[in-house]
Amino acid sequence: MKDTIIKMLATGFYTGCSRFIPGTTGTIPAWLIAWFLLRGDLVSLGIAVVVMSALSVVLASAAEPILGHDAKKIVVDEWAGMFIALLFVPYSLVNYIIAFVAFRGFDAIKIYPANIAEKLPRGWGVTADDVIAGVQANLLTQIIVYVIYMMK
Repeated sequence: MKDTIIKMLATGFYTGCSRFIPGTTGTIPAWLIAWFLLRGDLVSLGIAVVVMSALSVVLASAAEPILGHDAKKIVVDEWAGMFIALLFVPYSLVNYIIAFVAFRGFDAIKIYPANIAEKLPRGWGVTADDVIAGVQANLLTQIIVYVIYMMK
């Protein structure tokens, strides 16, 4: 029973079990939560960042013995990274889509220091690279949003 709960939570309610791009399908629920429930509320998004980052370390550590080391099915780390990518981003559909695409890109290519961070042990490594990818995506999104609004 405990393993089932860990697997359910670590896989983002099984969205990470998709055979087709599990990281992306596992990120979509976090984006939907941010868009439909948090709706740009900075305090709520900040709480989501802290809670999901901490939960990710714990759940990923617990899920690795069940699913394998840094298994693609573990997507709770994507949730933390996605919330970070959206932090301080002005609430609009275009901006949130830019952040989503940027996060998925940075998470996939693992630019320094994300490529080093993923080598940390257990849930720390699983989570750290996504936290860094979230920060990188956030910075790129902020630049793109700034340029878009300056061109208007």
